[in-house]
Amino acid sequence: MLIKSVLGHTPDYGKECFFADNATLIGDVIMGDYCSVWFQAVVRGDVHSIRMGNRVNIQDGAVIHATYKASPTTIGNNVSVGHNAIVHGCTIHDNVLVGMGAIIMDDAVIESNSIIAAGAVVSKNTVVPAGSVFAGVPAKKIKESSPELISGEIERIAKNYSLYASWFKD
Repeated sequence: MLIKSVLGHTPDYGKECFFADNATLIGDVIMGDYCSVWFQAVVRGDVHSIRMGNRVNIQDGAVIHATYKASPTTIGNNVSVGHNAIVHGCTIHDNVLVGMGAIIMDDAVIESNSIIAAGAVVSKNTVVPAGSVFAGVPAKKIKESSPELISGEIERIAKNYSLYASWFKD
């Protein structure tokens, strides 16, 4: 794993976090407990801050970044960011699933218990209301998050990634 300081900021993280051998954390990054950053994922806090809560998983190839002097990135608790997704200068509340290859652009807000479908592009300044499923390019609401989706997808995937991380402990 590469942890790199920049401009006096060094990534900081809580207890029981897992970082794959080729994960990258740079600069002004603070993450909570039980987080994981997977293979070839990049969390780059060089141009603005990145804040993550507890039980956040950043899956393989995902990029978390921000916009210089304009848009930090904030990610709540129990959030899964799917393989090759891009999360850029936005706010993601608690209990959110960002699907594989999705892109969330600057100043978008993803409220709690929401799902961003695989391949979706959430445009700048978009607000995804709590309990929504957004899909498409540009992403639009396609339905509400049912209790089955919340427990069967959002919660299940977050719990699975905690399990997967445990497999890599020495």
